[in-house]
Amino acid sequence: MFFSESGHGIPVVLIHGLFGDGDNLKALGNDLASDYRVIRVDCPNHGRSEHLEYMDYPTVANMLVALLDQLQIKQAHLVGHSMGGKIAMATALIAPERVLSVVAADIAPVAYNNRHDKVFAAMTSLPLDAQDRRVALQHLLNQGVDEATAQFLLKSLRRNDGGFEWKLNLPGLIHSYPQIIGWFNSPSAPGFLTFSGPILLLHSADPTYVNADYREAIVQQFPHAVSKTIAGTGHWLHAQKPTVFNRIVHEFINEHVSGQ
Repeated sequence: MFFSESGHGIPVVLIHGLFGDGDNLKALGNDLASDYRVIRVDCPNHGRSEHLEYMDYPTVANMLVALLDQLQIKQAHLVGHSMGGKIAMATALIAPERVLSVVAADIAPVAYNNRHDKVFAAMTSLPLDAQDRRVALQHLLNQGVDEATAQFLLKSLRRNDGGFEWKLNLPGLIHSYPQIIGWFNSPSAPGFLTFSGPILLLHSADPTYVNADYREAIVQQFPHAVSKTIAGTGHWLHAQKPTVFNRIVHEFINEHVSGQ
């Protein structure tokens, strides 16, 4: 996994969401670097990390543990947004001895319904031989993608000799999408996992991704979970209210500094 580092002290790993890269949580990283060693990763099939035909949460969690081993990090705090929050929670469940605390931003440890068909269709049909990024933007808008999402997706579009190419592994993400929106840990399945350490579910007021229906699943897997809402935000709460988001995350990690 590609990563970048800043700061010194107890490690904090920042994990972005679907279609993003390590820069998505750069503002949080800059805030935390005054007190902590911050590692921002590109998840598999994103940014500059390895392209995989298939990815699921146990696979990526084990890759994250391997990165901690590579960096000689015994334990770390994990902060993830959306898919990155699921990766953080999966790592805590699979390797709890490596995780000091978790912040999962606007996501729960549950399976979700398919909600990205329109986005995938717009991305796969994008004319990559276009010579102007504005053409790419207009194509996404014409395919029904809202402007904020379209601008976000275009951050993963880079120029090449023939026009543009996606930095992310679009075929791999499409193939793995059922696992990305799904979840691997069920109380009814053998080997059910729990994490008894501290975890904060920091979510928006929009109940799309975190709501009361998921409370039982959260508590079963994370018995010490606490929840906090940032009012006036949607799914990209870290970008919509960065000052509030960064402060809450920083304070939560400060409260759970131990194990180093």
